[in-house]
Amino acid sequence: MNVGGSSASIRDRGSGRRCKRPLRRCGLALLGLLAGAGLHGGSADAAERTGPIKIGALTQSWGATPEMVGLRDGLVALGYREGEQFVIGVRFTQGDIAALTAAARDLVQSGVDLIFAIGVTAARAAQLATNRIPIVFASVVGDPVALGLVQSYARPGGNITGVLHEDIDLSAKRLEIFKEMLPGLKRVLFTYDPNDTDEAAAARLYRAAARQLGLVLVEKPVRTEEEARTTLAKFRKGEVDGIIAPSNLSLNIPGVVLDATSQRTIPTMFNGAFYVERGGLVSYGPDFYESGRQAARLMDKIVKGENPGRIPVEANPKMELAINMKVARALKLTISPAVSQRANRLIE
Repeated sequence: MNVGGSSASIRDRGSGRRCKRPLRRCGLALLGLLAGAGLHGGSADAAERTGPIKIGALTQSWGATPEMVGLRDGLVALGYREGEQFVIGVRFTQGDIAALTAAARDLVQSGVDLIFAIGVTAARAAQLATNRIPIVFASVVGDPVALGLVQSYARPGGNITGVLHEDIDLSAKRLEIFKEMLPGLKRVLFTYDPNDTDEAAAARLYRAAARQLGLVLVEKPVRTEEEARTTLAKFRKGEVDGIIAPSNLSLNIPGVVLDATSQRTIPTMFNGAFYVERGGLVSYGPDFYESGRQAARLMDKIVKGENPGRIPVEANPKMELAINMKVARALKLTISPAVSQRANRLIE
């Protein structure tokens, strides 16, 4: 099974390793080998499987995501031997939403036994590619019934199940925390892809929250990664007091934000600790790693013979506030005890 992207180490909660390459170049070549093959619709008996199951991961990212690390660690915790009993191959579309459809077809043609789809667009692409191979999604935001992914939470139907979390609805709280951390915060930049429906919805929520908090939201919709880089390069400290990165990976805007702000010492807020580990100031959002671990438990049920369409969709309720204290000191910020005590992770 060919694996997209370049090899690279990743920081995770089990190994403590850190990617030493720029964010967009961090790849995932091999996470590991689920005993068995011929698993279609969750009906195959474990005793009939003779070879390793191939898990195909589908993502907009450039490299390994916390969900992938959580999936791997979750499978290991369930007793599957990494490097011997499960293999994960990844198709990265590098911020290109439109490329997910072809990437999903490629996974099917390569003979995967399970598909791990990260995000609603990836899940839809996987559904278009196959009605036979089991699909487990993670990090889907919103109502999966209204989104057309499943028939119901309790009985998803078809060949799919997965894990949900909140994210877009956390926009107002994210901005509130940002203001609490930065008492002088007045103008906040939000650069996003207007063609991404989730980010367009987030822009509306940030707009309303900014009015309530007495902030000015500087909105900059962009349509290409180059436009995002050019837009962010124009802003200097003093023109804006902080930047909030979009949650989705469309156009690699979160990565561009991280690159730009590290050069201009502008405080940044992200939706996940992944970016705070790599130089962002603060993040508030779902624990994406935990979503991967939950997905591993669903996969375990499928491997043991359950039909994915009869496995209830789960919600990941775990939220995480992470602060990079080294970055805070570099920015000469004093984090109030009220904020630091609420943090789930203080990264040094």
